[in-house]
Amino acid sequence: MSKEQESLREHVLEVLRGGHAHAPFDQVMADFPDKLRGEKPSGLAHSAWMLLEHMRIAQWDILDYSRNPKYRALAWPDEYWPHQSSPPTTDAWEKSIQSFTEDLAAMKQLVKDPQTDLLARIPWGEGQTILREALLVANHNSHHLGQLIDVRRLLGIWKVR
Repeated sequence: MSKEQESLREHVLEVLRGGHAHAPFDQVMADFPDKLRGEKPSGLAHSAWMLLEHMRIAQWDILDYSRNPKYRALAWPDEYWPHQSSPPTTDAWEKSIQSFTEDLAAMKQLVKDPQTDLLARIPWGEGQTILREALLVANHNSHHLGQLIDVRRLLGIWKVR
């Protein structure tokens, strides 16, 4: 692998990890009180649960698209957002966080794999590349992590770290 390809992979992994221009997922989700996970702060459209689930679903969908030749698109918006503002159980919250983390690790592994041609068109796509999909994950996650910080601020549970 060329130095340029190695460098590109490292830059993409860096934006997927977060921590520079946006807060990392683990920091934003840490110690989120059970009783506030379904609260929609005044003036905001989504609760923390809704944002977490949307991030999980969208990230999984992008990952599935990136590696599954039999990919089936989800229906927008119904299949991308939860229908309730609160998690049905504490376990559902934890499973969502675990799934999000595992899928993010899988996207990072796809980017890190020297067998992955980041610039090759995805054969079942319409011109998309793994590079584009990885950057889409990073961008989408960054956007919604910012919203989650706003939710936390308005609920009084965000401390500048």
